[in-house]
Amino acid sequence: MINGSCHCGAVTFSLDVEPAWLTECNCSICRRIGGLWAYGTAAEIHVTRPDDGTIAYVWGDKSLAFHACKVCGCTTHWESLDRSPNARMAVNLRMANPADIAHIPVRCFDGAETWTYLDE
Repeated sequence: MINGSCHCGAVTFSLDVEPAWLTECNCSICRRIGGLWAYGTAAEIHVTRPDDGTIAYVWGDKSLAFHACKVCGCTTHWESLDRSPNARMAVNLRMANPADIAHIPVRCFDGAETWTYLDE
């Protein structure tokens, strides 16, 4: 299990399964956030936050909501706006202890142009 939290600790998360890799994306939002994403479903990722404790940012095709803590501003995760049971979400593992994720490889994803992993 991998745990993480925003800077102030108001938003926490746990990831039940260890990912095969982490994703660093260069799309317009991810490069600004500096996110390091681990993906899963709501059954595998558990986010705890106060009611109305995050600000959700939705844009573009309106399929994802990026969540940032209302107190400290850290972007902790994104959720699919598709509410099906298998809908994907991701947590920003920049919010985890670096020692807990140091052994997991990082893949670079070209979300800005080709929509492919650059190491393929």
